[in-house]
Order: sequence, then C-alpha cells, then structure tokens
Amino acid sequence: MTLGVITDVSAPVEAYDAVHAAMLERMGPAVDGLLLHLARPTAGGFQVIDVWESREAYERGIREVVGPVSAEVLGGQAPPPSVVTEFEVRGLVLPRAGVAV
Repeated sequence: MTLGVITDVSAPVEAYDAVHAAMLERMGPAVDGLLLHLARPTAGGFQVIDVWESREAYERGIREVVGPVSAEVLGGQAPPPSVVTEFEVRGLVLPRAGVAV
C-alpha cells in the first residue's frame, strides 16, 4: 500500500533547509521508494509531506537516509519535537519528475 506521511516539526524552517540541502548533496534527488516530497513553513515550524511506495520503504528511508543525515546536520543534538500523521494515498499524479528547490 502506498503510504502518505505528514510530519509537523517544531523547529525553525532553516533546520529543514539545512537537512534538505545535505540530503540533496549526499543522495541527489532520488531516495529509493520515495514518490513525492514537499515541505512548507508553518506558524510553529515546518511541515513535510511525503508519499512512499510502502511502509517498508518509508521505514527504510527514515532509518538509512533521513535519520543519519538529520543527526549529522544537528550535530548530535536531540531532534526537534514532531508529530507524524500517516494516511493511505488514494490517488497520485506526477505529470513531471524533477527537483525544485
């Protein structure tokens, strides 16, 4: 099942910018199993919306990519508070592939 994940993070959006830049530098635009990624600033920090091919792909991506890069960028500090909401994706259209900054 395709898995959607919304993560609301209580940290300045600049923290997202730093992690995102580091991930693009190390991984390029492709993470195995990740179909869609977008982020936006919010009143309390930032929000990330991802769509993954499956729960297994999501868990692997967090464990092998997002977690290690975030830990490196944060320099050993505890990750900021976040709330994760999962949802079942019922439709997804990606007319073009690519990375926008």
